[in-house]
Amino acid sequence: MTADRRDTVEYVIEQQDVSVGDVRLACFTGGDLENAPLVLLHALGEDSTTWEPIWTDLESRFRVVALDLRGHGKSDWPGEYSFELMRGDVLGVLDQLGIERFTLLGHSMGASVAYLIAGEHPNRVDRLVIEDAPPPYPHERRPVPDKPEGPLPFDWPVVLAIRAQVDEPDPRYWDLLGEITAPTLIVAGGPDSHVSQEKIAEAATRISGATVVTIPAGHLVHEARPAEFLDALFGWLAMAK
Repeated sequence: MTADRRDTVEYVIEQQDVSVGDVRLACFTGGDLENAPLVLLHALGEDSTTWEPIWTDLESRFRVVALDLRGHGKSDWPGEYSFELMRGDVLGVLDQLGIERFTLLGHSMGASVAYLIAGEHPNRVDRLVIEDAPPPYPHERRPVPDKPEGPLPFDWPVVLAIRAQVDEPDPRYWDLLGEITAPTLIVAGGPDSHVSQEKIAEAATRISGATVVTIPAGHLVHEARPAEFLDALFGWLAMAK
């Protein structure tokens, strides 16, 4: 494990590089170590910097841990990708950091990983927050997108691998929803999101006691409307203790 610091005027983030097997994963931490841990999992093609609009508010209440998932940002790009591998990476990092129980917030692809963790390891997740994503469900296979020109902040094969899992998912993803025991908040992006809001609502009915809040900001809720996202999150957390 190695560490350095990334500083800005508004906040200080500690970077730690943690190896899980042969894969080195960059995680960024902030907040008081005595606070309850909050783990952040980003969307496909993003990295931990996506949380910057809400970071300061989160670290005022939590010990925040944001990962660059494999194939993204400052983590290794090993060429092999799946929701299951990312799930193992996340748990491996948290084990090495000595974090047994945590609140888990996932956006889009990160939400799919979060669903797996919460369903398979319910004893580890105190509270679950999902941003604008149901678990993967069968789609009509879509055309493979062309790789953009120029350097990318993520490994292009991760897009192809995750898209394939989204289009033809393992049916157990939906079955696992019934195994989630953590209080769950689902923040939906409303009609401007490309994600099926009907599937988000269906997912919520399968999780006991899940709460759905719609913020009509499109898919990038926490970036487009950070204040509203935080209001919904903190209001729910106050009731979900």
